[in-house]
Amino acid sequence: MKAVALSAQPRSLGRRAGSKRLRAHGQVPAVIYGRQTKPQNLEIDRRALETLISHSATENLLVDLAVDKDPRPKRLALLQEVQHHALSGHVLHVDLHEVSETEKVTIMVAVETVGESTGVKNGGGVLEHVLFKIKARGLPKDLPEVIHVDVSHLEIGQSIHLGDIKPPAGVELLGEKNISVISVAAPISEAQEAADAAAASATATDVEMIKEKKEEGGTAAAPAAKGAADKGAPEKAGDKAAEKGADKGAPDKKAEKKK
Repeated sequence: MKAVALSAQPRSLGRRAGSKRLRAHGQVPAVIYGRQTKPQNLEIDRRALETLISHSATENLLVDLAVDKDPRPKRLALLQEVQHHALSGHVLHVDLHEVSETEKVTIMVAVETVGESTGVKNGGGVLEHVLFKIKARGLPKDLPEVIHVDVSHLEIGQSIHLGDIKPPAGVELLGEKNISVISVAAPISEAQEAADAAAASATATDVEMIKEKKEEGGTAAAPAAKGAADKGAPEKAGDKAAEKGADKGAPDKKAEKKK
């Protein structure tokens, strides 16, 4: 991976309000960290950074970073993470990982296919890209921006596994070697598509019926409770009438005693 030049300045404004102010003035908040150095807050010109990213195959960039007023003229760093605005796509924040030319590092590298699969071209198969990124370890200068995989020989039912991919010289691919990265699946017939659609429709109908039953059960429970309360009212009224009757009978007993 070839290093490209990038300039930055120490960041004086911190926290959320400071970051917003920086973005309003066309700057991108950044932080650089490494094993041998303490994290440092930086700010980078947004236009220069976005131009650099747009002219690269991926966002896996190795940069020769020149920080204003820094005693070191150049600092080798990997663009570790880039945060974009969900709507505008503008860069909001970047993390830079300072590395050494003689120290191996691990990054996620994008996988891109080359050629047209025989199974897709002649058999109507479907090319399935299982893994879009894989882990690669090596010296910064040896790491690739993208790993290209030739799929032209793949027939229906065949796959390319991680162990089948040959990395560039000096680079090691990390992970289980039998993991499928790219495969060609058999085409789906119209009958199968219809069956899948019918199954999905039946599932949706069942869910709606269960929901309606639950709603009906909740509605029926309320009148039942109300009816029980109404039935209880006459009983209480009867009890009160009995109590009144008992009260009326009490004077008769007192009259009998006086006699």
